[in-house]
Amino acid sequence: MNDPAAMKPSAKELTELLGAENRALYEIQTTARGPQGELPLTDEMLRSWPSGDLFGLSQAAGMGWKPEELLGPQFLILSTQGGVRAPDGTPIALGYHTGHWEVGLLVQAAAREIKGLGGVPFAAYCSDPCDGRTQGTTGMFDSLPYRNDAAIVLGRLIRSLPQRRGIIGVATCDKGLPAMMMALAAAQNLPGVIVPGGVTLPPAEGEDAGKVQTIGARYVYGEITLHDAAVAGCAACATPGGGCQFLGTAATSQVVAEALGMALPHSALAPSGQAIWLENAIASARAVKALDDRGLKMRDILTPSSIRNAMIVHAACGGSTNLLLHIPAVAFAAGLTRPTVEDWIEVNRQVPRFVSVLPNGPVNHPTVRMFLAGGVPEIMLHLRPTGLLDLSALTVTGRPLGEVLDWWEGSERRQTVRKLLREHDGVDPDDVIIPPEEARGRGLTSTVCFPRGNLCPEGSVVKATAIDPSVVDADGVYRKSGPARVFTSERDAIAAIKGQTNRPVKAGDVLVLIGRGPMGSGMEETYQITSALKFLKWGREVAVVTDARFSGVSTGACIGHVGPEALAGGPIGKLRDGDLVSIVIARNELVGFVNFMGEIAADGSERLYTPEEGAAVLAARPSRSDLRPDPDLPAETRLWAALQGVGGGTWGGCVYDVERIIGAIGSAVDSQLAVGR
Repeated sequence: MNDPAAMKPSAKELTELLGAENRALYEIQTTARGPQGELPLTDEMLRSWPSGDLFGLSQAAGMGWKPEELLGPQFLILSTQGGVRAPDGTPIALGYHTGHWEVGLLVQAAAREIKGLGGVPFAAYCSDPCDGRTQGTTGMFDSLPYRNDAAIVLGRLIRSLPQRRGIIGVATCDKGLPAMMMALAAAQNLPGVIVPGGVTLPPAEGEDAGKVQTIGARYVYGEITLHDAAVAGCAACATPGGGCQFLGTAATSQVVAEALGMALPHSALAPSGQAIWLENAIASARAVKALDDRGLKMRDILTPSSIRNAMIVHAACGGSTNLLLHIPAVAFAAGLTRPTVEDWIEVNRQVPRFVSVLPNGPVNHPTVRMFLAGGVPEIMLHLRPTGLLDLSALTVTGRPLGEVLDWWEGSERRQTVRKLLREHDGVDPDDVIIPPEEARGRGLTSTVCFPRGNLCPEGSVVKATAIDPSVVDADGVYRKSGPARVFTSERDAIAAIKGQTNRPVKAGDVLVLIGRGPMGSGMEETYQITSALKFLKWGREVAVVTDARFSGVSTGACIGHVGPEALAGGPIGKLRDGDLVSIVIARNELVGFVNFMGEIAADGSERLYTPEEGAAVLAARPSRSDLRPDPDLPAETRLWAALQGVGGGTWGGCVYDVERIIGAIGSAVDSQLAVGR
């Protein structure tokens, strides 16, 4: 009966699948000797410790920690590690992106240092997705909601180690690092340090990771060959670890973590895998131990001053507009007042932009050059004379920002890295982080503008510096009027851009993408659209208006975060194909307007409106029959959209305001009970 040859085909297949013919599988052990030695217990511990704390010692001994070393102070190292690497770095199982591929090395380095300091390191992980990988796919519907989920999981992991004395958070990319900052910010009564996971290097020859995401659109229009696309795509991520080479959301989040004081000086944007990158983890382990020794907590680091300092640095380097979602979320997690649109407007009008880096330029230096030019401390050194920074804000060094900048100015590290930039790349550091007066003379303007109008009465966002200078008038104002091309899916929009429909998008159009805010798609990124337009010869003549958001590497006249979103009754949801849209962005004054301004009649004549008349026309129109949530929108994302909407929406950072949510649920229950009575 046990003869495999006599078995039925299905049974034989199962035997082969399960390896049941391998007799060594059945050499099964049922007991083991267990770790030798004794737990370092005392009478007091047995009388007063919770059973969980005592059992934790047994678990640690079972994992192989020496019993006599179990009572050192416990420190938790959280990371977004992904994939499985062999000891020589080759992949056993791929991660989702280079950003989390090497961060396990940082965890190991920090853990060894903690152990050397007499502590007991613990490590836990909550991996993260890749926004580049999910561009143009339904995976993007989980991108922004993931941030809140990850922050919750990381927070639960922190609280699930009851004896932890401090936290090190290692993260790199678009959502994992904001989630890590939120989790550490919420641990207000613990010391914590962020270790930014660094950046990947650009290829010596080839395209950066932002441009290479446009090979499909460029190939369709014959602007790149199949061979060139294949070669560029292979080489774009030149080293296996680190975030992308441009100052997108990942890199900007690293900059912001350091500007908040949550990360050590000159730790953001270090080249992944190199000695100076690894040392950040070792130094961060020393820092969190020192914070614990001094009784300094995260509540001492994150203050209204540190939040404002981060906003100022964000403006100075022209960072990703996605941080308008993440900085308020970090502030909320820390129990601080969230910055408002008015706060962002004030900061961006006051702060000069003087960093020249991908994607804003004017020279597209990769982020590793920003690091070698001095990174965040160098930016702050230039900002110090303006009086905009609060130099008394405490950092995870245990020292106030002013003292950190005094050290940086005369440090050997500063002189060495700036010298290396000259020697390796032949680049003057002052051409990457430009002295502000010189930057002003070169025409660099402030970054973020918040246009309003009858299409966005609650506001919108545009990175004004990312508009191609060739379509900006001599007075620094971008002016565009054109017919709307309205789409309710990114798939249809990109097909029209590629000329794969009977009505392609063309120069002069205003591409309007609606129903892609939180309620429609989880507020997806639309870099597939903006990047295609950037690298197509005629793309600069097209503007984009959407209730979705943009990748931090997006460029062009891209107006997003339109509020209210279409599915919440926003007037943008009433636009039709051919409606005339007017856009005005004053880049120097950071003032902007986006208005529905007219209709084209059947005979081709135009009927023009004032902004007020246009608002009335839109209000009188019926809702579009094709405007609905994406059919592939996950139920979890729909729940996220509802909860963050109660918590203040996109302008409030897409957070879960528990008190307001509970209040809303209570009111709904009361109403139902009243109806029932």
